[in-house]
Amino acid sequence: MNALRARSIIEPFPVQQMVIKDALDGHDLLVQSPTGSGKTLAFGVPLVDIVEPGSWGPQALVLAPTRELASQIVDELEGLARARKVNLAAVYGGVGFGPQIARAKKADILVATPGRLEDLIQRNAVSLDQVRVLVLDEADRMLDMGFRPAVDRIVNETPDDRQTLFFSATLDGMVGKVARDYTFKPRSHVNAPREDVASDIEHHFQRVDSQPAKLDALVATIRAEEPGRSLVFVRTKRGADRLVKRLRTENVEAVAMHGDKSQRQREAALARFERGEVWTLVATDVAARGIDVPDVVRVINYDAPEDRAAYVHRIGRTGRAGRTGTGISFVLADEVKEMRSIARQLGIDFGDGHTEGGAADPMPSGEGQRPQGEKRRSGGSGKPGGGDKRSHGGSGPRDKRAHSGSNKSAGDKRQSDDGPRSKRRRRRRKPAGAGVSSGS
Repeated sequence: MNALRARSIIEPFPVQQMVIKDALDGHDLLVQSPTGSGKTLAFGVPLVDIVEPGSWGPQALVLAPTRELASQIVDELEGLARARKVNLAAVYGGVGFGPQIARAKKADILVATPGRLEDLIQRNAVSLDQVRVLVLDEADRMLDMGFRPAVDRIVNETPDDRQTLFFSATLDGMVGKVARDYTFKPRSHVNAPREDVASDIEHHFQRVDSQPAKLDALVATIRAEEPGRSLVFVRTKRGADRLVKRLRTENVEAVAMHGDKSQRQREAALARFERGEVWTLVATDVAARGIDVPDVVRVINYDAPEDRAAYVHRIGRTGRAGRTGTGISFVLADEVKEMRSIARQLGIDFGDGHTEGGAADPMPSGEGQRPQGEKRRSGGSGKPGGGDKRSHGGSGPRDKRAHSGSNKSAGDKRQSDDGPRSKRRRRRRKPAGAGVSSGS
């Protein structure tokens, strides 16, 4: 609790209120919650309490889809782990094996990407026999990235009586089926009210007439707005590189982040962005999944998002951890209908102003309104620091009898796994024999 207070983390976010007690009580959990909702502490606070410091081999394993997310999880939990004298380590591709193996062997909590963890298991450098709690973070993204076979093999290496915490932005379709395969009588929590955007974000929709006009509008916006980090979204990897080159010809320094970049290149770009060496990061949707920089003051949709979920995911990269932010979308003529529909679904006033040419005010008259019923607030300066009021996990004694029942608290929506099972947990499947992938 002192470690949380030292970071000005005072009150729990909704997902933390939902999850922490059930996790401490030993229940398997299915948690639907978007990125940026506070889920890292939702599973991190229970983990540092459950594990016993100093055991040989990891007692808790957190699987993450990307190197960036794994690093961010470690950064978020480092202070809590230190307060409990718990050893915390991350393993991911793109760096040498030696130091990671040494840290992994001493780790009480291991955060890993699937590919690199399989490499270490194959080398007999890591054993998962002592894992008491398995966390799958952003599980839907792991499946989207093709990690299902690797995750299956890793799960089969853990004890059958483990506790499993499954976090995902969606629990529909295949993701829901996988979630049920990995868990036993789970309690479900949904933290996705209307799949809405944060209330502390202003929304601006700017009409542009052409691609050249869009570039002019972007340059004008970056120069006109208050100093701070700008995250610019494009649809394609090639488009990201092309936009960075065009911005540099306009004397706007920027870096690109997408799936064709090596892990080292992606990490270097994100580090420069976080340190403030570069104030503009151009990214694709998949690459941005691992971006969790609290001081992004504006998100710019240079290319229109595919749908409402993509809009929420993109714009949700600003206005995080109690801060304000701004979302700016450039809209071509053939995108107006779709973007207006997205705005309507989210309760945002799309407006009908039209900006001729490029270097114009990013919010024409009547645009940029907050969700209906919300009071507009201005965006922050984007400078690092600030004592924002964030969340803490709380909570009472832990019942060590895992999976002991299905007691419900008032107002809490929970449900058990679909259908009975003949044994305590499904018999683990033998690995299919597929080759082990490297990196992630």
